[in-house]
Amino acid sequence: MVVVMAADATEEDADNVVSLVREAGGEAFVSRSVSRTIIGLSGDIDNLATLNLPAQPGVCDVVRISVPYKLVSREHRRERSVIRVGGVPIGPDTLTVIAGPCAVETPEQTLQSALMAKAAGASLLRGGAYKPRSSPYAFQGLGEKGLQILADVRAETGLPIVTEVVDPSDVDLVATYADMLQVGTRNMQNFPLLQAVGGAGKPVMLKRGMSATIEEWLMAAEYIAQRGNLDIVLCERGIRTFEKATRNTLDISAVPVAQRLSHLPVIVDPSHSGGRRDLVLPLSRAAIAVGADGIIVDVHPHPETALCDGPQALIESDLRELASVALHLSPLVGRTLTPAPAPAMA
Repeated sequence: MVVVMAADATEEDADNVVSLVREAGGEAFVSRSVSRTIIGLSGDIDNLATLNLPAQPGVCDVVRISVPYKLVSREHRRERSVIRVGGVPIGPDTLTVIAGPCAVETPEQTLQSALMAKAAGASLLRGGAYKPRSSPYAFQGLGEKGLQILADVRAETGLPIVTEVVDPSDVDLVATYADMLQVGTRNMQNFPLLQAVGGAGKPVMLKRGMSATIEEWLMAAEYIAQRGNLDIVLCERGIRTFEKATRNTLDISAVPVAQRLSHLPVIVDPSHSGGRRDLVLPLSRAAIAVGADGIIVDVHPHPETALCDGPQALIESDLRELASVALHLSPLVGRTLTPAPAPAMA
């Protein structure tokens, strides 16, 4: 069951609903977005129904929801959500390109990558300061130094930052720098981390686990929403199958399926799914054609020296083609390419 509060409802109105539910032996979880406040309820539905919640001050609607991912479901919200990251929209009417280096290495490499990305039509900058790697001997990221580099590049280019957080104890630190927190595939079911980013007050990109079903992916998003954050973007990044010709298998059908089940935006990562530079553009075309709300791609000025995922990073010639693809395909699927924001005035 979900309680939808009216646009003019006060905080006291929401607190009143929470108190009534808890007094009746249920649990209530408040989630606030830009436009509305939602309260997810759990417990004995028949018992909660006796509270006459629709008559409580500030309550707009009470919805019974059959699926377990109540707050992120289309049963709860029929219209699809638009999530704003540093003012940049991600949603059903736009195509948002997110691009940048998989890992932040140096100020020069990060700035050059950001300028390449922006020239190709990217409106958000991705870059990893913390890198969870399969091998403990691989480059693990620069940590806070990498976050500082990203912040400097944001100031110069105007591109809001999307960066990964891997440990609940780092969430507050990363949130002081980032415009959007990314939860990677290996942490999709790291429930303490999901709860921590849910309470951080920043938009979250949730990548699908490499072996996760779509329902498990949506249930992971529910952990974030339940802690007060409905500003979530789902990212399909390929799943692990028996096929070894690609790094992962891009589940392109996950885009329309997730959009049918959830009101959250869904984007695609063609870089990590294909794992090879020559596959990124074809998979980007497929993502745009199937109706993805955006794509996130790796960029590097010198992939041959990259400390992380060089074989899949795009170079300038690839980016020129990607810019053309995004610009020309967007109108054909009823979307507008999201423009990059201008740098802040000094």
